[in-house]
Amino acid sequence: MNDLAPSHTTPVEWGDIEEPRVPQRLYALKDRDTFIVADSHGDIAGAADGLFHDDTRILSRWELTLGDKAPTLLSGAISQDNVYFTSHGLNRAIPVPSGPAAPPGVVHLERKRFLWDERLYERIRLTNYSTEAVDLPVVFRFAADFHDMFEVRGARRRARGRTFPPEITARSVRFGYEGLDRVARASVVSFSDAPVSLNDGQASFQFALQTDECREIYVEVGAAYADAPSRERFRNAAARARYAMRERRRQGARISSNGRLFNAWIDKSRSDLALLTTPMKTGPYPYAGIPWFSTCFGRDGIITAWQILWFDPALAKGVLSYLAEWQAHETSAFRDSEPGKIMHETRRGEMSALGEIPFGRYYGGVDTTPLFVALAGAYAERTGDYDQLDRWWPALERAAGWIVAKAEQHPLGLIAYARGMDGGLTNQGWKDSGDSIFHADGRFPEGPVALVEVQGYAYAAYRTMAAMTARRGDSEGAERWSRRATALRAVVEERFWMPEHGFYGIALDGQNELCRVLGSNPGHLLFTGLPRADRGAQVARRLFSSDFFSGWGLRTLATGQPRFNPMSYHNGSVWPHDTALTALGLSYYGERAGVVKLTAALFETATQSDMRLPELFCGFPRAAGEPPVAYPVACLPQAWAAGAVFMLLQACLGLSINGQGAEVDIRNPTLPIGIDRLSLDGLQIGDGAIDLTFERQGSRVAVHSNSRGPRLRVRYG
Repeated sequence: MNDLAPSHTTPVEWGDIEEPRVPQRLYALKDRDTFIVADSHGDIAGAADGLFHDDTRILSRWELTLGDKAPTLLSGAISQDNVYFTSHGLNRAIPVPSGPAAPPGVVHLERKRFLWDERLYERIRLTNYSTEAVDLPVVFRFAADFHDMFEVRGARRRARGRTFPPEITARSVRFGYEGLDRVARASVVSFSDAPVSLNDGQASFQFALQTDECREIYVEVGAAYADAPSRERFRNAAARARYAMRERRRQGARISSNGRLFNAWIDKSRSDLALLTTPMKTGPYPYAGIPWFSTCFGRDGIITAWQILWFDPALAKGVLSYLAEWQAHETSAFRDSEPGKIMHETRRGEMSALGEIPFGRYYGGVDTTPLFVALAGAYAERTGDYDQLDRWWPALERAAGWIVAKAEQHPLGLIAYARGMDGGLTNQGWKDSGDSIFHADGRFPEGPVALVEVQGYAYAAYRTMAAMTARRGDSEGAERWSRRATALRAVVEERFWMPEHGFYGIALDGQNELCRVLGSNPGHLLFTGLPRADRGAQVARRLFSSDFFSGWGLRTLATGQPRFNPMSYHNGSVWPHDTALTALGLSYYGERAGVVKLTAALFETATQSDMRLPELFCGFPRAAGEPPVAYPVACLPQAWAAGAVFMLLQACLGLSINGQGAEVDIRNPTLPIGIDRLSLDGLQIGDGAIDLTFERQGSRVAVHSNSRGPRLRVRYG
């Protein structure tokens, strides 16, 4: 065993951690490994907000006042394409040393910003609508604390690196910090105009604005010096940022409907995925979410890619290629890694580099490896790109070998987890908070813990290996994989099924005692096709009962269960991706009305939050005339929340694609409530493409095609 020890032994105190308090309205922009989170004014107060680069906060305060007063807020918003944040405000009464105060509400303040080339560009535009001239003091207050993301999240460190004295020029301030990892980090704040006064925390300007006069100030913040900010630099960088975003948003087939708001949901979701998707040398990869998870996560990347696989398989190719490259080759209790295992998370900050936390490259996800194999099979089926599958084959064999090794360690042949060392994740499925897995009496299980949905993922991985091995001419190997799938299915049906509930329990503990708890986990089991038909129907009925269905989506835990809390992270909240995965699973079992119901619920949720679904929201029952209750520190945007609408659409349409056979198969199509016509244009299949139109005609949805090669098969009944 090659057990890798932390590279630095400075302890991290987590204790009774409380996430920083986050205002309800935060706005995020991102470019590659840099992102900014600020409030409706555009200000950064240094709580959970800031400008971050490589998991380090390089701007922890950024506030603009007119004199000593914050402007009155008119509005703050992100553009539909996620390129710009714009805030509008107006002045309060401004005292003038030589005369009476300027009246409030006469100066309009517009702040427009974007990120490009991992640099913040901001334009401040001031317009005087008064009939008199106005002397306008403008003050910027700023700071850079160089906190690691995990410090921002609440970790307490006993030691930090060196902070250097700021370097101040006529128009800029440079902050410097050298971490304990010996990496120098910097933040440079630069202005287009020379301030009246400038120090290490404040820049002050004084403008004399004539009637109808407009003045602009340009500001840039980055990790290094650059040319002085200017109108030309702002416009050139903005054009490049918009072009790059437009190219990312155009990936895959075009989807449109006769519903204006439904189209807005689709468009915003595509913009969020484009914002979060980061170019890597292995291809595009969707970062999980802002602010806490703006990095590569294995599980999140796989599920997001699966959500859009049917209309844009390029993302799955990028995700699988990246994860294959960073597959584990050694055993480390600290990183929860074992040969063949697929990465859970990667980080680039100081604490990860030092080994104060294991997340520099962390493998503590029990489900990521079988999901990796299963997605590879789904990608091959969707695209017919078996040449790419051959390139992944060594990684797939190693991943499948890890699954088999875990199964052979378990007396029932299940895939179970137990963390390697303190500091890693206690629970290693998608519900990875410390209190998310428990028995019906509320006690936490002793490990190793075998989650029900993970067995479904392993079942799908075994079936994938059987199909791929058969295609490679190894019929005996394929039969062995098929026997593993059959045996695992039998164990799940025998050991997880609760006949008194008509439902599956969430897990088996280390003594193979069932955690007889009603959670949403079996919805993922439906997604993998493991349950037999009659049990799938029983699960569906229970999921649509009032203890699971809140009116806005499916709760992660049914009401009345121990530890149920609608305000918790995993024990009663609603996660859009969880609802969408379940919806696709339900469609495989012939459930269409329920899929439409879940689609309507999440669509109506989106209409309450600027057509953007958050990572999660509270699981309170829907009340007439009231919106869903927000979860206070949910990521927004978040990749698999943005992808939910596309998986829901696939479930409604009953659509599957055989890439090798160049065939689109549609079974019992339905349309979302209020949508009578939906078009898919440019759906690429092999070397051809197909345009599809779904149109409501009485009680049936008809399908029309304009095929450029692929065949269409539509089945009813």
